[in-house]
Amino acid sequence: MTYTAVYFENIPEEQRGILVALLTDIGYEGFEEEESTLKAYIPEARFDHEKFQELIRERRLSYSIDRLPDTNWNTVWESNFQPVTVSRFCHIRAGFHPPQQDVLHEIVITPKMSFGTGHHATTFMMIRQMEELVLTGRRVLDFGTGTGVLAILAEKMGATRIVAIDTDDWSIQNARENFQQNAATRVELRQADSAAIEETVDIILANIIRQVIVDNFPLFIARLSPGGILLLSGLLAEDEAVIMEQAAGVGLRLEKKLVQDGWLCLRFGY
Repeated sequence: MTYTAVYFENIPEEQRGILVALLTDIGYEGFEEEESTLKAYIPEARFDHEKFQELIRERRLSYSIDRLPDTNWNTVWESNFQPVTVSRFCHIRAGFHPPQQDVLHEIVITPKMSFGTGHHATTFMMIRQMEELVLTGRRVLDFGTGTGVLAILAEKMGATRIVAIDTDDWSIQNARENFQQNAATRVELRQADSAAIEETVDIILANIIRQVIVDNFPLFIARLSPGGILLLSGLLAEDEAVIMEQAAGVGLRLEKKLVQDGWLCLRFGY
């Protein structure tokens, strides 16, 4: 498959994560960072010039475009993958890394391009917030599961049932592989584009873009048990007012807010 490569110059480090998220939303599949440069890759057939120009105009970014031959991006991604440690609570590594001995939970994943390896600020903050929760005996919905890291962690923390949902074919394939690798037998993986499930749950994890969170807010409330927890990320700082307004309208109370690199992670009690 031939790829289009876009090279962004002079991108401040604190802005790269936001740019990666925006590019992921419009189909970009691989990223590399080198000092002040961000390289983004998308299959040539999916490159949308109009959407790209809209993003560029809004942010006045300096860039160049190249055309690349067929590349195994999983191999490239694996070569750059480094383990992630969240205090002594959770360690995320690939199978080719040595085990970490001094952590409570270790997760081994096959590093592919699905979102949610722990490297991104949103996933990192979700794990930090989960460290403060009691999941033993709880029912969990992981909406926008990506690699499945949060669902795997929920099981390791004692959740009795986890429903993990994603709409992306690649993520479903990667999550299934990671569930098997971590013997996550209490996770049910579903491919869907909404949080419409039949059962009630005690904890909802949603690390996904703002519009998807907003669209699914009524479904979250309909399926969240009294006394439950709604944990949200994938949100930019400017998204806070919108989310807080929705939360106030349905009786959610903010329990904790984390901010990292311009991203938010909000924990609500119901």
